[in-house]
Amino acid sequence: MTETTDTADSTGFDAFAQAFRRHAAGVAAVTALDAQGAPVGFTATSLASLAAAPPLASFNMARTASSWPAITETDHVIIHMLGARNRALAQKLAADRDARFVGDHWSTGPLGLPLLHDVTAWMLGRIVERVPVAGNAMIAVQIIEGALGEPDDALLYHERAYRTPGSPA
Repeated sequence: MTETTDTADSTGFDAFAQAFRRHAAGVAAVTALDAQGAPVGFTATSLASLAAAPPLASFNMARTASSWPAITETDHVIIHMLGARNRALAQKLAADRDARFVGDHWSTGPLGLPLLHDVTAWMLGRIVERVPVAGNAMIAVQIIEGALGEPDDALLYHERAYRTPGSPA
């Protein structure tokens, strides 16, 4: 059994960081084009459904992220839902930005945006709001179209690693 404590650290950061490492999150990938038309993308564990009518989703990102300039310059993104079979893809999009689009794991999709192959679902969206918060931003996207891929087990990010769910609780 893991020991817990109710002693707070002086800043709250340690508890915050540890708590969110223990909070499993689904893994998505967001792709766009930069101002020069080059593909950019990143993994996002902050994807959330914002509303059903109109269909809105949101994700968060650091404004220091290598993809941030593209997100500020574009009106459209593709959000890709990743499954267990996409673990290597998630790792690729979370690693060296210069290698993220090297290979045959993507093609040109709607509006010329990078479309990742073999994902469980993808959604083309128009950015409707960018809300700065400290050094980060919340991005709201209205979904325009999308498609479902083959079903798969969930891909989760938990304790700094990509994982799949265990047995049902």
